[in-house]
Amino acid sequence: MSLQAYQKAQRQAESPREIEYRLFGQVTHALIEADKGSRSDFKTLIDALDWNRRLWSTLAVDCTSAANQLPPNVRAQIISLSIWVSRFSSEVAKSRGSLEPLIEVNRAIMQGLAQRPAA
Repeated sequence: MSLQAYQKAQRQAESPREIEYRLFGQVTHALIEADKGSRSDFKTLIDALDWNRRLWSTLAVDCTSAANQLPPNVRAQIISLSIWVSRFSSEVAKSRGSLEPLIEVNRAIMQGLAQRPAA
């Protein structure tokens, strides 16, 4: 089986929740690698911050859609987190500080995504 065929089958078999979990895992891994990497590797840091910021921005935009089925308070919290992620990422890029707060937020979201929704 080719890689493309495997990836297509994987996408078809995953639920949206599983896709979000996998994406958060990939982004969080990039943040972890950038955080433990050399502070002189600015490109890796910026790439990880940008990927994470784009993920959160996409979630925020989706939360503004009337078609989004999340409760309004959860949608508002995701939008607020997206704003915080953007601001914090800018500060980290300037100061080259720790990415740990971003990593912890992403891990918390992953824990929520890993839980089975109530039937």
